[in-house]
Amino acid sequence: MSADRAEATRRAYMDVLEHHRRDFAEAGSAEYWSPSLETASRDELRAIQNAKLEKLSPFLYENSDFYRRRFDAAGLAPDDIRTVDDLPKWAPVDKTEMVEDMIANPPWGTYTTHSDEMWHDRGWTIFPTSGSTGTPRIFRYSKVDLEYWKWANSRALWSLGCRPGEKMFLVVGFGPHVWAWGVLHAMAHMGVPCIPGGGLTAELRCNIILRYEPTVLATLPSQLLRLGHVMREMGHDPAKTSIKKLFTGGEPAAGIKATRQRLEEMWGAEVVEFYGCTEASPHSGGFSCHQTQHPSGAIQTHLMEDIQVWELCDPDNEMAVVPEGERGITVCTNMNSESSSHLRFIVGDYTTFDTSQCACGRTHVRAIGGFQGRADDLITLRALKFYPSVVEEGVRSVAGIGDEYQVILDTNDQGIDYMLIQVEHADHAAPEDVTAAVQNAVSSRIELRVDVDVLAPNTFEKTEFKAKRVDDRRAT
Repeated sequence: MSADRAEATRRAYMDVLEHHRRDFAEAGSAEYWSPSLETASRDELRAIQNAKLEKLSPFLYENSDFYRRRFDAAGLAPDDIRTVDDLPKWAPVDKTEMVEDMIANPPWGTYTTHSDEMWHDRGWTIFPTSGSTGTPRIFRYSKVDLEYWKWANSRALWSLGCRPGEKMFLVVGFGPHVWAWGVLHAMAHMGVPCIPGGGLTAELRCNIILRYEPTVLATLPSQLLRLGHVMREMGHDPAKTSIKKLFTGGEPAAGIKATRQRLEEMWGAEVVEFYGCTEASPHSGGFSCHQTQHPSGAIQTHLMEDIQVWELCDPDNEMAVVPEGERGITVCTNMNSESSSHLRFIVGDYTTFDTSQCACGRTHVRAIGGFQGRADDLITLRALKFYPSVVEEGVRSVAGIGDEYQVILDTNDQGIDYMLIQVEHADHAAPEDVTAAVQNAVSSRIELRVDVDVLAPNTFEKTEFKAKRVDDRRAT
């Protein structure tokens, strides 16, 4: 790989991204942060996508060993992927490939285009995400990425109603939470103050709401339910607080009717949301507008097509693209990053698409019904995404655990989702040590506290064929 060619393709790619970035510093109108992009015709959007794809393929080939190997193995040259119509030539990239790449090329892997030299020269931060083996995939981002992140998130936040004069209370832990970091920087860029609420008890968070009167409460749906219940226990009505908008990410909420209604009734506020993933950052992914419902009555979520190409594919038919209006899993080609652009990355959430113009005036594709359900049994629980194999790895690591076990996903009386793992063990009469061992083994892999029941040996029927160990009883 020639350093000169790598740098030349990087410059060409960044030039085309910059050429199509509009209204960076401030909103272009009262309705749209970037009016000419957000109301562009379908032909204009496709022309922008094609211009970026023409430069993206050689950029990936020259700056990522992962993509170079993939091109060569497929017998493709960068010039073979120049337009959206060419994308089906490229087999979608899944998380397992990235995990294997990282294990073979520690500690960063080769799937991003962020070199060590670039990291030392203008690195911004890293975000990890769990993989199917529990190995975190690391994504390095540059200061250039941060600028694009501010811009994309400002556009999305403007769409869902954030304006100067608002105050946001951002109630998340500022660890690897990619959603929170993007929102925090975008709010500062927009001139909207943000109160951080990580590392506090629910009571302290409620006191902040009562004392400082934020208008936007941003956190996970499960945390919104928890804060509402604690607020009531403290003798206050959440619906009579200053909160006017509930801004969620990490878990489905707006697209789940019962959850949305419960939250809006509890807080007397509108639910809006972001949807996305670490791999396809820097971007908000999907986002709400003031027209919450599609004409069909379903919730709708916008996507930005000038900076990403979104497809729906059929996981049961060799990932063939499904026609508009049919259900498939999300696949994203990201064209908004110096460090983490990707060709056809499988995000993996089920939805349907509509490319007709929204009543809000935006012309970009919308996900109808939001994003619910995962391909390949991927579990999403309180903002964390992981495969059942990660749970199995933790359970199997504890000495004396029986062959059979059960994972139950359910919703408690307060509307908060949780995981219960039922295992068999000889020490079921005095299970404290076993319970602690299973909790530690699983939580260390998925960073989530789990409940554990220790049952007598031979409680479960023996598995004769494919084991179905996950029983999802959560309200939908």
